[in-house]
Formats: sequence, structure tokens, C-alpha cells
Amino acid sequence: MTRTPRSRWIEEGLLVLASGGPDAVRVEVLAKRLGVTKGGFYGSFADRDALLEAMLDTWERESTDEVLARVEREGGDPRTRIRRAGALTFSNHRLLPIDLAVRDWARRDEAVAARLRRVDNRRMGLLRETIGTFCADPDEVEARSLIAFCVAIGEHFLVADHGDRTRAEVLTRVTALILDA
Repeated sequence: MTRTPRSRWIEEGLLVLASGGPDAVRVEVLAKRLGVTKGGFYGSFADRDALLEAMLDTWERESTDEVLARVEREGGDPRTRIRRAGALTFSNHRLLPIDLAVRDWARRDEAVAARLRRVDNRRMGLLRETIGTFCADPDEVEARSLIAFCVAIGEHFLVADHGDRTRAEVLTRVTALILDA
């Protein structure tokens, strides 16, 4: 009998987290979605908490280590690197919903909030570093970095209209302002 790989449990858990939050991540639910019995779960994880921890490890690795490695590998000028990091993280159909679900979860769980802080600090570090290559004022670097991050996250929650402009047009202008382009 073939055991369901640990990575499939984690991936399915992340999909459920993204659509229903941490309370929706249940062994029975995941087993049904995977088409397996829940007994196989315990061959990979001691309990549900171990799965949740592994899910957070995967999210953190994919949304920071792998994004930063790809940004570094693909290179480009600082503005290109910032755009690429943002696109990989916040316009990705896989990472974005997980990221937003982790943010919501962090509001109720201190350990998740600490992990999110670590991830956000790494992301802000990239923004500070790259914006600092074309902006000399440390206060302005910090302000631009914060605005960029707030826009990247907040634009997914804002439903306001922009007059005769599209959201894409406004975001293009915001990006130009932040990147001094």
C-alpha cells in the first residue's frame, strides 16, 4: 500500500487554509479531499499541530526563501527586483491566498503572528535594500518601503472605485511614485 506523501498533506492543508482558515484544516477533511483514509496522516505527522507547523514552514520557505532566491537569481536593476518580488508574492494565485489567510490567522495566534513578523521583516528588508539604492534619505526609504508593502497587501481588500481610472492604472502610478520611476 502506498503512503500519501507528507508534501501532499501539507499542500492540501495550505489550500484548505487559504479557502477556510486554520479551523477548516482538519485531518478528516484533508483525507477526504486526498481520497485516502485519515490513518495515513499519522504516518507523516504526530498530530494536527505538527501539520499546521509544517504548513507554516512551507509557506515561509516558499514566500521568502524561494522568492528572494529567484529575485537574486534573475537579477535586474533594483526596481525590476522589487516588482518581481511583489509579483511572485502578492499576485501569485497560490501564495497570495495563503499569505492573506496567515495574516488573518496571526490576528488570533501569537506564534503565527511572530512567524508573520519574521516573514514581513525579511520582505521589508528587501524593500529597504533595493529602494536604498536609488533613494538616499533613510526616512524616505522607510516610508516608501512601508507604502509599497501596504499597497501590496491592502489593495486586495480595497473595493473603492477610482473615478475614470482602472485599478491597474492607479497601481501603475503608485508603483512609479514609490520607485521614483
